[in-house]
Amino acid sequence: MRTRLLKGSTRSVFDAAALIRAGQVVAFPTETVYGLGANALDADAVARIFSAKERPADNPLIVHIAAVEEAFPLCHWTPDAQTLAQAFWPGPLTMLLKKKSIIPPITTAGLQTVAVRMPSHPLALALIKASGCPIAAPSANRSSRPSPTTAMHVLEDMSGRIPMILDGGPSSVGVESTVLDMSGDTPTIFRPGAVTCEQITMVLGECCVSDSVLRPVPATQNAPSPGMRHKHYAPKARMTLVKGDANRVAQYIASRYDRDENAAILAFEEHVPLYGARHTQSLGKDAMDAAHRLFYLLRGMDLGGITRIYAETLPENGLGLAVMNRMARAAGFDVVNADNEY
Repeated sequence: MRTRLLKGSTRSVFDAAALIRAGQVVAFPTETVYGLGANALDADAVARIFSAKERPADNPLIVHIAAVEEAFPLCHWTPDAQTLAQAFWPGPLTMLLKKKSIIPPITTAGLQTVAVRMPSHPLALALIKASGCPIAAPSANRSSRPSPTTAMHVLEDMSGRIPMILDGGPSSVGVESTVLDMSGDTPTIFRPGAVTCEQITMVLGECCVSDSVLRPVPATQNAPSPGMRHKHYAPKARMTLVKGDANRVAQYIASRYDRDENAAILAFEEHVPLYGARHTQSLGKDAMDAAHRLFYLLRGMDLGGITRIYAETLPENGLGLAVMNRMARAAGFDVVNADNEY
């Protein structure tokens, strides 16, 4: 299969929508990461997403819509969902609600809930509108790989697997949407993102974070949300996170780095000088920078032949929780506390 990479335009959106209506799969930009989309109501089309990604069938997909009212036929809408939609849509918030029968089981991995989101990227909205159907879309990468934040990242993983990639430039957020379970008594974050627990609490008055955010879900337990159980976001290199006092972290990382070949370090801007001439990439100044840069840096290290990565951590609150969730899963939960090593 030949994969066409097209700049976003009225014509390319029209062509992409025609493919969606024909039951094909198209990669497209969102503000979070690039998505791999197909008609959410067409089981055969959704199966092509799983095939292209080599995605486990028990990992549910997010259904993307272009207007709030498009959610009503898909799920059992609630007053709290309406309140959140008014506050955060279009944007990087996915709500998990009890599904209606119109959604095929493959889209939800057999679960009785469906994940629904209204993205803010203009090309994503234009594609959904032109397609005339809700679009199921996970991130547009091979399963377990770092998520794509540029069209070229998608091409690296999907060339020859899908017919078209819409190029809308780099993703502005850089990590996937917040997934909030609205099907129980208390709104619960299953996957953190740019819409934080603190922000949701300000709107609804309550919100909690699932224990699984920074821990793996056991293989015997169903994963009710994308990104909870299977290995995700991982570079080819073995990756270790190192937390603690900045100087002790730098001492620990430097001592290990010097034993390894083809190693690299991910550090925050103010700490980069602590690593001297060692191969160090900056995560930026704060959590927002780190969210925007993380997947881009991991993919760059893959291309550079890096086989060992050591990464600094950040506080597990606000957007920092989302970054730590992605880093912990990319590292296979290999986390060292440098304060306990000296």
